[in-house]
This record gives sequence, C-alpha cells and structure tokens, in this order.
Amino acid sequence: MSALPKPVEAFLAEPHLATLTTLRPDGSPHVVAVRFTWDGAAGLARVMTVASSRKVGNLLADPGGRAALCQVDGFRWVTLEGRAHVRTDAPRVAEGARRYAERYWSPPPDPPGRVVVEIAVDRVMNLNL
Repeated sequence: MSALPKPVEAFLAEPHLATLTTLRPDGSPHVVAVRFTWDGAAGLARVMTVASSRKVGNLLADPGGRAALCQVDGFRWVTLEGRAHVRTDAPRVAEGARRYAERYWSPPPDPPGRVVVEIAVDRVMNLNL
C-alpha cells in the first residue's frame, strides 16, 4: 500500500474510537466500537480483543475475509478496509499491545484468550481531511 496523504495519517494518529465491521456467517454485518492502532509503514490496522468475541468468530469462519474500520470525529472520517486475520502468536499480540499502550496512554486489558486482529489495509476512504 502506498503512503497515505499527511492529513489522513495525522487524523489516524488522533486517539479516537472506531467501528469495526466484520461479516457474520449469514452475511449480515457485525459492527462494534473498538480501539485500534494504525501502522502506516506496514499498512496494518490492529485491534486487540479476545478469541471468544463475535468479531473473531466471524473472521475465523472466513479466514482472510474483509473487515472495515471507520474512525469518525464530527464531520471528518476515515475508513480502512482490507483482509483481516486473527493472530494468536505471542510476538504479534505483544506488538499489538505495545502499539495500543502507546496510542491510548495505557495498556490494553489482558484477559485470557487475548488475540490481535490484523487488517492488511488495501482501500482507504475519507472525507473532510
């Protein structure tokens, strides 16, 4: 993925919440509010969660399926779309937690079954940036 325009990168650096949309096995959307991180160099958005969550179940039912994150603040928004994968290996989960703590100034919860969802972003839409 090529570099995003500076105003989009700057907006993604602001620590807002976003919505994460995945598809249930029946094709209906599942939309939840999440905290996330953006790694522009790798083109990855990351969401910390637990393996028992509905979003993880949706992604495991369709490995490499698409997901969308949408960060909104007033009339400004950015949507990041791409193929999503659930990662359970310790180094990836730790990297997700490190980036989360950096962005939100506190570590993420550490419940049993913690995983990181990585979205390889290949489509970006935005407005008023």
